[in-house]
Amino acid sequence: MSERTDLPLPDYDHLPVGSLTSRIRTLDADGLQTVLAYEKSHANRVQVVSAMTHRLDDLKAGAQPSGGDPAAAQPEHAPAAAGGPEVSEATSGPPVNPPSHGDPTNPAQPRSGS
Repeated sequence: MSERTDLPLPDYDHLPVGSLTSRIRTLDADGLQTVLAYEKSHANRVQVVSAMTHRLDDLKAGAQPSGGDPAAAQPEHAPAAAGGPEVSEATSGPPVNPPSHGDPTNPAQPRSGS
């Protein structure tokens, strides 16, 4: 059974599923088998085990690990493309939560003094 310190993906237990499924593409078959054994003996999440099993099958069929560092942090949001629009106060939407003192034109907010 693999231990967390032996895993080729740092902070494996804290990676969201979406990030995990992209990071396993950087692993070779041996690394993926190590992570798969750890997953099965710990969380055993169906979606993760399935993704790893399919990727392992792909590797055995001749697929190659993708480039990149499996330890590299994935950005939460993709950066804007070069030359793309900049976000400013003029181009951003209204605030999500209106001020707590209430807006008399907003029927969803309670009115005081009635």
